[in-house]
Amino acid sequence: MPRRRATPPETDTPGADRHFVTALARGLEVLGCFRRGEALLGNQDIASRTGLPKSTVSRLTHTLTELGYLHYVPELGRYRLGMAVLSLGSAMLTGLDIRRLARPLLQALATETRSIVALGARDRMRMIYLELARGDAAVAVNLEAGSRISLATSAMGRAWLAACPPAQREALLRGAAPEAQARLRATLERALAEQAEYGCCCSFGDWQEDVNAIALGFDPGGGLPPMVVNCGAPSFLVSPEYLLQEARPRLQGLVRKLSHCMDLAAALPG
Repeated sequence: MPRRRATPPETDTPGADRHFVTALARGLEVLGCFRRGEALLGNQDIASRTGLPKSTVSRLTHTLTELGYLHYVPELGRYRLGMAVLSLGSAMLTGLDIRRLARPLLQALATETRSIVALGARDRMRMIYLELARGDAAVAVNLEAGSRISLATSAMGRAWLAACPPAQREALLRGAAPEAQARLRATLERALAEQAEYGCCCSFGDWQEDVNAIALGFDPGGGLPPMVVNCGAPSFLVSPEYLLQEARPRLQGLVRKLSHCMDLAAALPG
């Protein structure tokens, strides 16, 4: 009797999006395992974080190493991100003119409010800082461009939920793990309520108990995804009252200026 051919692990599951390439998604999940402050990961670490079998992870890390997206350190038996990842990131950031336009506006607000002001966008279930400016009193906060923060508990994440198109919002909710969907829907309801009441979204001790922040999302246009500007600092520096009464109108003005700058940039030839 001929042996039945086993379904390879890369094959998409029945009923899934037929255009979705599972093998590619798994490779990107491997790259996404590397977090800030973690230079090296082994196959077992990656398998634990992705939920994939270690044999599958071994094939993926080997392929990514051959392509330059990972670099293998034989004496440690671990991997670090390779130069190909840096090339992709540099190309992406170079193409974001909005960072150049936003930089002086972010710094001005950070200086005025003695806080951290950042421009961010969504990266799966987190928000990623694209550009960041610090006021003099907020130098001790351990955040920088490239930092990722919670979508559900941060002011930036809530502002993204409030600002993004409903179809994107629903796609995110459907793609979340079942146990996370109820929490995200509650977060969305809160974000929409805050946006309606304050004209921004808030996180007062939710993301970190000693950090207060407000944020406002907007559509930058030019084919870019929804983005957010937040303003926050340790709670001993900025109270909720200060952020809502003093910083909020300045944050709203910053977003209006940035949107206007993007409109002007899009209208320029070439």
